Amino acid sequence: MRLDVAVTNQLEDVSRAQVRKWIDDGLVRVDGNPGRASRLCREGESIEVTVPAPVRAIPEPEDIPLTIVFEDEDLVVVDKAAGMVVHPSPGHPAGTLVNALLAHCNDLSGIGGVERPGIVHRLDVGTTGVVVVAKSDRAHRRLVAEFEERVVKKNYLGIVHGVTPNELRIDRAIGRDRNHRTKISSRTHRPKPALSEIQLRESLPASSLLSIRIHTGRTHQIRVHLSEAGYPLVGDNDYGAPTKPPTGMSHAEFRELREFPRPALHAATLELEHPTTGKPMKWEAPLPPDMQNLLEKLRLLRDEKQP
Repeated sequence: MRLDVAVTNQLEDVSRAQVRKWIDDGLVRVDGNPGRASRLCREGESIEVTVPAPVRAIPEPEDIPLTIVFEDEDLVVVDKAAGMVVHPSPGHPAGTLVNALLAHCNDLSGIGGVERPGIVHRLDVGTTGVVVVAKSDRAHRRLVAEFEERVVKKNYLGIVHGVTPNELRIDRAIGRDRNHRTKISSRTHRPKPALSEIQLRESLPASSLLSIRIHTGRTHQIRVHLSEAGYPLVGDNDYGAPTKPPTGMSHAEFRELREFPRPALHAATLELEHPTTGKPMKWEAPLPPDMQNLLEKLRLLRDEKQP
């Protein structure tokens, strides 16, 4: 196995390109000697990687409009818009939910670090819906514990290709794909348990509106589970959204599905115990206009075909 591949396979959330840079910088040594990315590793050799310290950028407050669902002295709940990254990361140093919240309130919890103050959980950049953020360290610790103990109930709405059964239960471990480091799949060297329960809400032309509850919060869990079950999310080109219409659907009809610009996934409700009072809390975010418009167009196509 090539040195760059061997190192990448052992380090989660590190790309092969990043490992190659470390190798070029002399940070990867084989039996004490610098190696080349293409060098073939042999049994018994020792590989030492010196991971450089991350260069931290302190996020600045930015006056970005937010839809606040709920707020008190302990937490703030936001209906995240599509296209908004939750916290600063490589390639997204600004314009994030954290930047917007720092301008909205200056008392976010510091436990998440300078780049992720108050962040307890995330939604993908293309996913809309409910996100809860801690405003105090005490609330942050309690919310993290609730997520880890799976006390939190998360329900999503999604529009997928294909007509699903009335119910699906997908219990499939996933992790970083062993061949494509930027993707998640069940074909992984480091599987982590993941459980999704799915109910059909509405049958549409060559598509379905689903209600999805996840019992674990793995990266891209819903997208991967649905794709591997044969029902990729509309607009999810990274996880197998089809490019050609199925039998019985015209190209004009299929265009409504194909041209949707993001994965059609929305975090509709979030339930947890208030970190201070212990009171059961439930927040909802209405379906965003783009998904609502897609549904209306699909319903119209469906009704036109009915006798």
